[in-house]
Amino acid sequence: MMDYRARCINVEETNDEDHSQQGSNDSFIQEADNDNIFLELMSNRETSKPDPIHLMDVQMAVFHCADGFLKQLLVTKLSQCQYALPLLVPDPFTQHIEFPLWTFRQINKSWKIRNTNNETISQTHPVYKAETPMVSFFRFGSVSSSKSHLMNSLINEKHNTFFHKNCPGSSRTRVLMDGVVEIAWFCPSGSYDDKFTDCVAFCNLHGDAGDHEKQLQILTEMSSVNVVLLSQLDRNDKSAAIIQNMYRNSKPLIFLFAENDSASTETRKGKFKIGLKDRNQSAVSEELRRVINGCLSESSSTFRLEDVSKHSDIRVDEEDDEDCRRGREAAQQMISLLEKTDLTEIKETFLPHQGKLWHQWSQKNKELHRPQGNEPEMEISRKQTEMMEIRQQQHESDISEFMKFFIKEMNSCAINKIFFIKWLRILLDEYMSADLYALHHKYNEKWSAVLKMKENHDESEQLIVEQTDLKKISEELQAAAFGLEHIMREISQIYESCSSVKKNKKDQQFHFSSLQSLAAEMMISGFPLELMDGDAAHVPVIWISAVLEDLIQKLGDQRVFVLSVLGLQSSGKSTMLNAMFGLQFAVSAGRCTRGAFMQLVKVSDEMKTQMNFDYILVVDTEGLRALELTGSSTRHHDNELATFVVGLANLTLINIFGENPSEMQDILQIVVQAFLRMKKVKLNPSCMFVHQNVSDITAGEKNMDGRRRLQETLDKMAKLAAKEEVYDAECFSDVIAFVVQNDVKYFSQFWEGNPPMAPPNPKYCENIQELKKTIMSHASKSHGMRLVDLKDRIKDLWEALLNERFVFSFQNSLEIAVYRKLETEYSKWSWNLRSAMMKTENKLHNKVENEAIHEVEETDLQRELKKTREKVKKSMSEFFEKDVDANILIQWKSFFEIKIQELQETIIRETKRKLNGILQQRDLKKMIDAQKTHHENTLYEKSKELALKLKDKTTDEETLKKEFDIFWKHSVKKIIRDTPLIKDIDIMRDVKHFLSDIYESAPVGESSECRDVFSVPSYSDYVQLKKSSGFTGHMKNAIKAVKENFGYILSQEDEAAISAAFNNSQIISR
Repeated sequence: MMDYRARCINVEETNDEDHSQQGSNDSFIQEADNDNIFLELMSNRETSKPDPIHLMDVQMAVFHCADGFLKQLLVTKLSQCQYALPLLVPDPFTQHIEFPLWTFRQINKSWKIRNTNNETISQTHPVYKAETPMVSFFRFGSVSSSKSHLMNSLINEKHNTFFHKNCPGSSRTRVLMDGVVEIAWFCPSGSYDDKFTDCVAFCNLHGDAGDHEKQLQILTEMSSVNVVLLSQLDRNDKSAAIIQNMYRNSKPLIFLFAENDSASTETRKGKFKIGLKDRNQSAVSEELRRVINGCLSESSSTFRLEDVSKHSDIRVDEEDDEDCRRGREAAQQMISLLEKTDLTEIKETFLPHQGKLWHQWSQKNKELHRPQGNEPEMEISRKQTEMMEIRQQQHESDISEFMKFFIKEMNSCAINKIFFIKWLRILLDEYMSADLYALHHKYNEKWSAVLKMKENHDESEQLIVEQTDLKKISEELQAAAFGLEHIMREISQIYESCSSVKKNKKDQQFHFSSLQSLAAEMMISGFPLELMDGDAAHVPVIWISAVLEDLIQKLGDQRVFVLSVLGLQSSGKSTMLNAMFGLQFAVSAGRCTRGAFMQLVKVSDEMKTQMNFDYILVVDTEGLRALELTGSSTRHHDNELATFVVGLANLTLINIFGENPSEMQDILQIVVQAFLRMKKVKLNPSCMFVHQNVSDITAGEKNMDGRRRLQETLDKMAKLAAKEEVYDAECFSDVIAFVVQNDVKYFSQFWEGNPPMAPPNPKYCENIQELKKTIMSHASKSHGMRLVDLKDRIKDLWEALLNERFVFSFQNSLEIAVYRKLETEYSKWSWNLRSAMMKTENKLHNKVENEAIHEVEETDLQRELKKTREKVKKSMSEFFEKDVDANILIQWKSFFEIKIQELQETIIRETKRKLNGILQQRDLKKMIDAQKTHHENTLYEKSKELALKLKDKTTDEETLKKEFDIFWKHSVKKIIRDTPLIKDIDIMRDVKHFLSDIYESAPVGESSECRDVFSVPSYSDYVQLKKSSGFTGHMKNAIKAVKENFGYILSQEDEAAISAAFNNSQIISR
């Protein structure tokens, strides 16, 4: 949660005794003199009460008691709430000053500036690296005006960046804040009304600066402008010498006098005084802002947070914490291995297992599960062999020194692994930031050039060159993405390759079976693990199963409630999960998350009494319908991903930016249809709709009609999908549990104002809390699933998705129904063409038999088919133009026109081949008949010659028979020597080949599993029982339960009858 109001929660102490005494005294005074108000108002009867605890003391007490990780989290949250951060912190006991540099390591600041050409330039930097001017504020002595309040008016007058005495929860006394230096940054938005044109750091030393000389020295040395607040100058003041030294210093100095009412005056070069007494606060702020801007424009000095650590006599938390220091040193060693490597080549060089080989294997696996037509066993075997060869190549790839070092450190007991991983993340981001910034800048320049050429209607070759370069830069940006998730992906592929070939890598110092333990420990420590590789669009099932098995060994077979989120790109999915559970999923504008990631959240012991599970498994996904990825392949990937995460989860949050859910409705329709087709996977999903960025607080009440229409749309599409899949579902909730009255939420916008200086909207935080309560309410009614069941569900669900290739290519269920209608029409058009050609073939066949024609040309067949072709063309045109779904059909028009044209060419070519084959057979028959007569005459003559030859030589019957057999065998062998052998005839093989040729050309094929219908063990899967309208209530539910658990089982008599029918058809075909 990031509700900035939490800092100002006021705690009121009550004293019953004081209230009782006060009440009796009041009663006495009222009785004594009801008309004397002076006695009541001037009375000093109040009892003395101690000052309440100062709220900033509470914050600093937590800070002092926290370990390094909690301190870092606290400061990161303060930064997100646009609050000032502790920069120099004196120890409350020893007064030694600490610089908590570690706490700033996760904070980035973004801003926009305008260059000399008036172009807006975006910049993002880690705060510890950002070089900015710094303005320091000090107070000497006791002053009635609030320094912090004045600083707030300079940075953001609508938000209390620095806590001041007029804030709720402030008190007269404070214990832990004196001597603390806080820092905040003003980040411009690039607009003309920015208060400062560049990013500026503001530092505030709390307490009397004269009492904190070390902090004063550090700040005055590092600042660009110093601002001093004091009541008035006094030579005898204890801080007079310090003030005099500051005045003599060359740095700009601004005096704010609380007891002076003069306007801004420059006393000497770079030295100013401004009076505050009886003056308008806005006027003073504007004057001070103008003077500071003037001083900054003439100053070139900048401040960098990291440089504070160079000062002596201060402690740096990173150096004092041994675990933190060792983690940093190990991470620095890893980063040093990347030096002198181009950012776009890092993954290819250091992570070879996850590149082309993994993508090829993933593609082959999908092809294996989604065959085109009836692939023979040889083809399936070939693909399996290729997949194993790819795994072998992966296994033979060397593990880089970079990865060896990571695995060694993660298996070592010498370092704190969490510090190591956090440092690695920080240093990786730092290492890549400069090159990524250059690539983004290069991309923006090239994109601007392309847009300009398009606006000028420039269609020259230069435009093609520029667009090619733009595409190349985009690919470089994708290749340059490198983080902890890619390191873990490499480990997953090392594991899967070793597991597939069933042996360890050569010269490997560790056994591959230890890798899953490494990932399991990271999950337990709160780090997310990649569930689906977004680049390869594939789930590494072997790896995920192994990690979950190791989790079971470490935690036991715990129960988990799986919560997933789904939404369009940049709709605030990761931000919502981070705010709800305190996670650290990547967030920014554009595509941050690729694929899907899962993270374990432990349920507290207190919550366990209300829940039936031990952990919540949160699944975050990439944004759907990404602008940078377009086309049918993206739609297929989005539909596949959506089906996977909705099917996996007990509850899915459908995140929508705004109030229009149309895009997500289309995706949900595909999800529903996919679930109906995946009958073997037992799923019980549910969902909630979350509308983000809805400013109207009464949106829930005003959108009753919108919710009703949403329910009707979901029910309609579910019914349509059920009809297509012959499934018994009357409404959306029959497939995915959903109650429209309770499961639609409206969220306020995330920012309270305009970034980058806007804090998070407190109303958004309230919405998050309400949503969390609703989720917990859902979860309390669910038993979740055990980790072992989760492992099986991931495996079964992904296997089912691999086998499904039909529905994911479509936008919604209506498209599927329309496409099937188009297929029906296409079958009619194709049959018209085929039947017409068959009539032509029969007619020409008779002419061939009667020797009326001697050759068949394609032009003759085209002429015969012309009338039917024009009729089909007209029918197609009318169908695509006049059908009620013409607007959907239009996307397939050109494809089916080409398909019909190809069909015409094919049947003409085939008919020509057949008829010319018949002509050849006729001529061959004539030749054979002539040869037959010739051979008969030859044999007759030679027989006579043999008889005359043997007439006088012998009269022995056996000798004559033997001689004749030799003569006959030799003569027949000579006759048949040049005659080709007759090939084996297999009618069923030819039928299968013919059908596969027909369906292979279809753009989308329904069959994902091809089996020989004559050899299947049972025909139950091929039989669909129509639902009976007579079954209602418990009977209908019982039938449904039997169907889900056992499927449809035919009796032995039915099986025998169907088998006999198929066997008879085989006999007839032979």
